[in-house]
Amino acid sequence: MAIKQKHKRNNRKLIRFSLLAAAAVAVGAWVLLNLQKKVFSPNVNLEGEKTASFYIPTGASYEEVMGLLNVSGFLERPEDFDWLAQKKDYPDNIKPGHYILKNGMNNNELVNVFRGGLQTPVKLTFSNVRTKQDLSGKVAEYIEADSVSILQALNDTTLLKEFGVTPETVYAMVLPNTYEIWWNTDAEGFIKRMHREYQNFWTEERIQKAKAANLNPVGTATLASIVDEETVRGSEKPTIAGLYLNRLQRGIRLQADPTIKFVLGDFAIKRVLSRDLVIDSPYNTYMYKGLPPGPIRFPSISGIQAVLNHEHHDYLYMCAKDDFSGYHNFAKTLRQHNVNAAKYRRALRERRIWR
Repeated sequence: MAIKQKHKRNNRKLIRFSLLAAAAVAVGAWVLLNLQKKVFSPNVNLEGEKTASFYIPTGASYEEVMGLLNVSGFLERPEDFDWLAQKKDYPDNIKPGHYILKNGMNNNELVNVFRGGLQTPVKLTFSNVRTKQDLSGKVAEYIEADSVSILQALNDTTLLKEFGVTPETVYAMVLPNTYEIWWNTDAEGFIKRMHREYQNFWTEERIQKAKAANLNPVGTATLASIVDEETVRGSEKPTIAGLYLNRLQRGIRLQADPTIKFVLGDFAIKRVLSRDLVIDSPYNTYMYKGLPPGPIRFPSISGIQAVLNHEHHDYLYMCAKDDFSGYHNFAKTLRQHNVNAAKYRRALRERRIWR
């Protein structure tokens, strides 16, 4: 009888042990599944989009990053991301930048991207830019630096001296194009990047072409800026470049209307008046020989190429055609030029264009 009771007690112990073991397994399985969900289950929902941009500002705290994620609505379970981010020490490793989120990313992937600073560059594009204010505004649309800080950098004599330019000649260093650049670039970083691109652009071949025309890179850019303002017709640019080089080589003042518009601060005027030509400014090419102190705008690549690969001819004069097509009449003699100019002035009067 005692043996049977002992056997029953042992059976009850075995059952309790089995139940406890089963419970432990169940709990372990639940913990494992929950852990797997927190770490590896999809948590980024872009509502049908494949990718989305997410920006982390310079100096942002972990709380600010979480706030931006919550506002974006990209995360289905922000608390799960927060849990894993804390486990992987992300709050002490915040890195600013532009990050690409992919639909269906899990928390492990997302934390690794953020913690590793695996940001994606943005494409910075600017063209047809005249003033520093215009450039600053356009660039600020693509990078973290604001327009005010970019404008200040473009006028910072001390900073620009490091790159061999001045506030007057910095126009030559910034070449309109499309660049891949880190979003969290500051104003000084932008200037450094433009200087690097400028150095890459000015190959030995281009430098030698400029020298053949008695120019250096800044002088080439300065002339190119005038050419760009003279015409919207790309096919005319090498012709106009050749014309101005002829005048420079002969010691004739450029007498370029765009430089007067620059002095006046108004490129929209269609008619330069006699009183404008006597404004005393080093940029007034009716008053002073040679090139002005610097470009009158940010020159285009096509303008620079037109100067480097200018046409060889005997033209010394040009005047807009009286059909307002955007093309010009070119002349070798002042007599022919006066005929062309008279036609154009008559067309302006007929259209009642006085300025």
